[in-house]
Amino acid sequence: MSSFPSPGSSSAYPEAVLFDLLTALLDSWTVWNRAAGSETAGRTWRAEYLRRTYGCGAYQPYEQLVQEAAATVGLPASAPAALEAHWDELPVWEGAHELLTALRPHCRLGVVTNCSDRLGQRAASLLGVDWDVVVTSEAAGFYKPDPRPYELALSRLGVRPENAAFVAGSGYDLFGTSKVGMRTYWHNRVGLTLPDGAPPPELESPTLDAALPWLARFHVG
Repeated sequence: MSSFPSPGSSSAYPEAVLFDLLTALLDSWTVWNRAAGSETAGRTWRAEYLRRTYGCGAYQPYEQLVQEAAATVGLPASAPAALEAHWDELPVWEGAHELLTALRPHCRLGVVTNCSDRLGQRAASLLGVDWDVVVTSEAAGFYKPDPRPYELALSRLGVRPENAAFVAGSGYDLFGTSKVGMRTYWHNRVGLTLPDGAPPPELESPTLDAALPWLARFHVG
C-alpha cells in the first residue's frame, strides 16, 4: 500500500485539486477489457471511444458514443451492456484513497470527467469522498479537452486556475489544462504516449506517490 509523507511547515497547497476520474483515480481499463473479452479488444475499443469523445467537442450522449465505438471495432452489443453492468465495480487505483484523505484538510477537491451525469456521479461515489464539485462533460456541454469542463469546475468552486492543480489520467487532458492555465500532474498508470502536440505535464509518474509532495509545495517559491 502506498504511503505519503506528512507535509512540513513550508507546505503551501493549492486552493483546489481537480482530478480526472476514470483514469487518474479509477482503473476503468480493467473493466473495459473485461467487457470486451480481452485486453487487446478492450484497448482497441477504448481508443475508438476516445477518438470520438476528443473529436466531437460538443456533448453527445456518452453511452451512445461507447456503443458506437464498440460497433465500429466489431464488438457485439453485449460489450457496452457488460461495461455498464460492472460500472460500480471500477477499481480504485492504489494510492488514490490515501492521496484524497491527505488533501482533504487542505484543499477543495473535485472531479472533471468525460462521462454522462448518471455514470459520472456513480463513478465519483466509489471514492467515498465528499466532493466539492463533480463536473461531467454532460453538465458542461462539451467533452474534454475543451476548456469549458475545467472552467465550469473552477467557476463552481470560485477558484482561479493559477490557484488550482489538476491530476490527469490521460495525456489529452494536457491540451485543456494548459489552455485554462492549470498546473498538471499526469498519473500515467498504463504508460501512454504523450499525444502529438500536447504540452508536457509539470510532473509525470506511473503512480500517485509523488502527487502529495508536489501539491504540498505548490506555492513555495
